[in-house]
Amino acid sequence: MTRAHSVVKQTFISKDFLMFLLTGGFAAAVNWGSRIVYNIWMPYSAAIVVAYITGMITAFVLAKLFVFTKSTQSTTKSAIFFTLVNLVAVLQTWAVSVGLAYYVLPRIGFTWHARDFAHAVGVAIPVFTSYIGHKKWSFKH
Repeated sequence: MTRAHSVVKQTFISKDFLMFLLTGGFAAAVNWGSRIVYNIWMPYSAAIVVAYITGMITAFVLAKLFVFTKSTQSTTKSAIFFTLVNLVAVLQTWAVSVGLAYYVLPRIGFTWHARDFAHAVGVAIPVFTSYIGHKKWSFKH
């Protein structure tokens, strides 16, 4: 294989990261959509956390099945580390969502679906930190 040919085969995004984005995107949609439903019965702040748990369960199953398939850890150990990584991520999600919805967006006059927008941004923030945490700890091989 020539050097030029090998350069063409290199990518900036690994297959695992791309699959993480796809499965995580689906789990994020579950998270975001379920928050809207949960918000019918509970306050916004609590709904964010419960929706995050719903999305986290979805993300764990999809990551184990489609992303980190070479993991040699037990499902129990993976689930424990997955939960720990996601505890950091839920704090990031909650802080960004609440900060934007209650402080930043009102100050700049953004009112159109402000909570929905704030939550979408909050869900997107921990993508990179979660991938690294799951790769190094949750699904180590």
